[in-house]
Amino acid sequence: MKTKTIQLILKTKFRRFLESIENEYIRDLVAENSIITGGCIASMLLNEQVHDFDIYFKTKEVAYKVACYYCKLFASNPSRRSKRLDAKIYVQDLPDRVKIIVQSAGVATQDTEGYKYFETTNPETGETLEYVEQVFDIAKDAEETRPKYRPVFLSSHAITLTGKVQLVTRFFGTPSEIHANYDFCHCMNYWTSWDNNLVLHAPALESLLTKDLRYVGSLYPLASIIRARKFIKRGWSISAGQYLKMVMQLNDLDLKDLHVLEEQLTGVDVAYFHEILDALREKDEKRVDGAYLVELIDRLF
Repeated sequence: MKTKTIQLILKTKFRRFLESIENEYIRDLVAENSIITGGCIASMLLNEQVHDFDIYFKTKEVAYKVACYYCKLFASNPSRRSKRLDAKIYVQDLPDRVKIIVQSAGVATQDTEGYKYFETTNPETGETLEYVEQVFDIAKDAEETRPKYRPVFLSSHAITLTGKVQLVTRFFGTPSEIHANYDFCHCMNYWTSWDNNLVLHAPALESLLTKDLRYVGSLYPLASIIRARKFIKRGWSISAGQYLKMVMQLNDLDLKDLHVLEEQLTGVDVAYFHEILDALREKDEKRVDGAYLVELIDRLF
C-alpha cells in the first residue's frame, strides 16, 4: 500500500476515534499528544488486514488522564455480557508508569465476543480498495448498536476499544522512547497526530521486505518468544541468533515469581493467559514451582 494511502487511513481512523471522546478536555489532549505505531503500519505496508491500531501518548500525564477517562467510562456502561465487573477498577500514577488496576481479577472485559478479534493470528490479504473500506469502517455490523470506540477490555498495560483501537498506557514519550521498549524492528514506523506525519524507518522496511524478524530487545522477552510463532505462521523467518537474544534476556527473569510471570504474560495477551494467572493466584505463591507451572500449562492448553 502506498504511504499516502496509509497516511490517509491513519488520519481518518484517528479523527473518527477522536470524535467519539465526549470530554472536550480529554479530546484536545489526545488530539495533540498521540502516536500510532506498531503492527498496524507494518500490516498496511504488506496489504494485510490490521490487527488493531495501537495509540500511545507523549507524556505520562496524558496517558494517566486518558486511562482515568476510559476506566470511568468502562465502569459506567456495563454490557449484558459483562464479566468481572464486581472488581474495583482504578488507575495508579506511578513514578515510571501508568498502571490500570483491576483489583482481584487483573483484567476486566465487557464483551468477550469483541475481544476475540484481538486474538486473531491469521490476517487475510486483499485488494487495496476492499482493505481501505474495512479500515474506514464502511462495512457495518448489523448486530452492533452500541457506540464505536467504547472500552471493552482493560489490562494493566492497555485499554482495548471497539473499532480495532488499543490505547497503550504502559509506555509513553517520544516515538524513539516508546520504541526502546519494542521487540521487533519492523513495528517501529509511526504516525503523529499533531502534524499528521508518517515516518518510515529503513531497518523496519528492510525487515518487512524480507519478512525477517529482527529482535532489538524488550522488557517482555517471554512475550516476544510467544509472538514470534504468530509471525512464523504468516511466512516470516527468524534466525537462531535472534532467538538466542530473546532467551538470554528471559534468563534474567524468575518466571516462578507470580508478579514477574503476570507482567510477562500481560505483555503478550493477558486474555489468552488469564486462566493460568487465575489458577496461580488461588495457590500459595511459595508452592509455585517449575513442575506446577508445566502441569498447569499442559492442563489448560
